[in-house]
This record gives sequence, structure tokens and C-alpha cells, in this order.
Amino acid sequence: MMKKILSIDGGGIRGIIPGMLLVALERRLKRISGNPNAAIVDYFDFFAGTSTGGILICLLLCPDERDPSRPKFSAQDALDLYVAHGSDIFKAGFFRRLLAKFGLTSERYPSATLELVLQTYFADIKLSQLLKPCIVTAYNIELRKTHFFRQQTAIVRGDSRDFYLRDVCRATSAAPTYFSVAEIYSMSGTRYPLLDGGVFAPNPSMSAMVEVTKAFNETKIDDISVFSLGTGRSRKAYDYEYFKNSRAVSIGPALIDIMMSGAAESSDFFLQQLYKSTGKETQYIRIEPANLHSIREELDAASHGNIQKLIALGDRMVSENDDLLNRMVTKLVNQKGNDHQRNPWRFLSAKGG
Repeated sequence: MMKKILSIDGGGIRGIIPGMLLVALERRLKRISGNPNAAIVDYFDFFAGTSTGGILICLLLCPDERDPSRPKFSAQDALDLYVAHGSDIFKAGFFRRLLAKFGLTSERYPSATLELVLQTYFADIKLSQLLKPCIVTAYNIELRKTHFFRQQTAIVRGDSRDFYLRDVCRATSAAPTYFSVAEIYSMSGTRYPLLDGGVFAPNPSMSAMVEVTKAFNETKIDDISVFSLGTGRSRKAYDYEYFKNSRAVSIGPALIDIMMSGAAESSDFFLQQLYKSTGKETQYIRIEPANLHSIREELDAASHGNIQKLIALGDRMVSENDDLLNRMVTKLVNQKGNDHQRNPWRFLSAKGG
């Protein structure tokens, strides 16, 4: 049985771009399956997200309190978080901006607004309650090691590895220089000081593939398909003289941008080569804008005007990939109809995770 992975990159407010793809994908799934209640969670076996992609994944997998076997949010609801709250999340007062400019504060934005939005959406839902197995990435600054929030580990290990979903999202999106380090606690009270997972896996597709091959012992790459959504490939050039003569604090965001872009492109390249070497190129699908010339591409460029441009860019990307999306959705619907084999994670959750 083919194991299907949905992976979403980091990218701050540019999460609107994969958000638009998710809305188009879910609409097509409803139409082609003939089921008005069809949701993205029904058609993939495993999910992975980093930073803004981690928030999108958590929204897609969040259970509805009234019916815990179904998602609380549609893909449109997930997109609306960015459209409705993006400008507020990335808002700093005049004095904070002034302090940040001179390196007198460690982050550009107060985290209180982001935390309030996450509280509003997720309340007290826990990682273990998500509808399907997933990983959401973060990085532990004290232990100097990667941290993967795993739905399946939260179920098996209980409170020691379970977290409020709002804290998972706060940690995965704690982008250096933009937000403060997230100090969160597991349900058993263990403290975790975490940074944005984008510092090592802005594109979490390869991490997801490792998780799936570990869970399905005999699984080979031939049996895994990956649908990877990016937030746009940056082609922004940085001026040599500016870099050479600037104080470290003022080029911090630029360094984060360069680091995350390079790591995301590397993951994409490796996966392309891996699938090409096995003759299974069609099982790795990566969709992202080839360039971001029409928009301001910074993670925090969340003005109303730029949000509208991001929506337009996402819409154009959906149109450009219309045939690909239709073929993929038809395949997903057909595969779901033929899926009779047991999921190795099924025993972890009565919800069918």
C-alpha cells in the first residue's frame, strides 16, 4: 500500500501560499470524491510541518470537540488564520521597532499576540489528540539537539511527551530574531526551551520520510509518495558592501533567510535525486512559486497590501498547477478507495491515527 506524506515548509506570513494550495486541494477532494465532508486529513497517512507549515498541519489535524473523529478546521479556516491575524501577529510599536533597530531588544515582535491567536484556535487540545500521525519540528537550544513533536510518541509515552497544541505551534514558529525563544512545558511539567524548526529543517519532507520508513519496517521509497508544499523560492540578492559594513544585529534576519532558503532547496534537491534514481519521479511532487518578485518576501511582511499580493500569488500558482492537482486528487481518491491494509500506527489511537 502506498504511504502518502503531506509536508509543508516554514516561511512566516508566506504560509498563505501553501494555504491557498490546501484550499484548492480540499475543494477538489470534495468534488472528485463526491463527498461534501471530505477533508485533507482523510487522504494522507502522515503529515510534517515546520514553523508556519507546522501551524497549518496542526490546524488540518485538530479534532472537533463535537466529533473528535473529524477535523475542527477546514483548509479555508487554516488559511483564514493568516489573512485575519497575520498583520496583528507581526506588529511592533514604534519604540520596539526603534529598540530592535539598534539591537536593544532580542526579538522584533512581542509573542503575546501570536500566543493569543493560538490559544483562540487550539484552546486545550493536546498533541496526542491529533487525527493522524505527524511530526512538527523545533530545536532545543540548551540540549543543542533537534526536537520533533510526534503525535504517535505523545500517545505512547503519555504526559512526558505530550504538549498543548498551542505550545507546539508557538515553539515551531519561534523564528530567531523575530520571536523570543519558546519556553514550554510538557503535560508532566518538563521544561523545553525551543526555537523554530526552520533552523535545521525548513523543508521537513526528508524527516517525514525517515519517520515513515521507521514505522513501516519493510517500506522502501517505491512505496512512499510525498506532496511537498513550499512557501516560495527566494531569489533576493544581498549587497556585499551592506553585509560587510553592517552590525551583526541588523543582518540577523537576512542570515536567517539565507540559511532557511538554502536548507529547503537542499532537501528538495536530495529528494528529487532520490526519486529519480529509483525511477519514481512522479511520487515526489513539490509545489512552490519559482520566484517571489511580485511580493515582499520577508517572513514578517504582513501588511494588508502584501497579504493580498500573497493571496494573488497563491491563486496564480493554483492555476498554473491545475492539471497536476486534478491528476493528484483523482489518484488520492482512487487510492483511498483501495486502502484495505492496516495502518501500523492505528493501534496508537482509536481515532484511526
